[in-house]
Amino acid sequence: MLALAALLSLQPAFAADTLVDSAAVEIGAGSKVQMIRFSAQSNWNRSWFESNGSHLSGYWDANLAQWRGNAYQNVSGQHQNITVVGLTPVFRYERADKKGWYAEGGIGVTLLSELYDNDDNRLSTHFQFGDHIGAGYVFDNKWELGAKIQHYSNGGYKKPNSGVNWLVVKAAYHF
Repeated sequence: MLALAALLSLQPAFAADTLVDSAAVEIGAGSKVQMIRFSAQSNWNRSWFESNGSHLSGYWDANLAQWRGNAYQNVSGQHQNITVVGLTPVFRYERADKKGWYAEGGIGVTLLSELYDNDDNRLSTHFQFGDHIGAGYVFDNKWELGAKIQHYSNGGYKKPNSGVNWLVVKAAYHF
């Protein structure tokens, strides 16, 4: 709740800067791991495949996250904290007025502060790809609620690479 209040207090600063169109707080969970992520979005202001008041568009998502693993090196109760920085281009199918239901997907790049080793899941590189598919709803009051399935992996270029999967919920405010 405190994070949402902080986002709202930043609204005047973001509204003056046309590079940032919205900000979000996300909370996610995976196998013995939790995440909180803060992000800012910049719309592409493009429309493709316009039909019946809907279109395909997109945005850039710059994010900063904190992961907390609860089974570091596969030992229950041992914790691992990792900071993650990422940038993701996201395609979104939405109404022309950018309100109501949407579906989206994106693949971006991330950098982990240390190698992930939690609950038999290991990532052997700091650089990871982060992809997701999701859906949500943008309300008339500029608030957005969404959910997504997210996956992190290095694409198999170095082993071990078991990947990390998340269920994520999102609250965002559009300026």
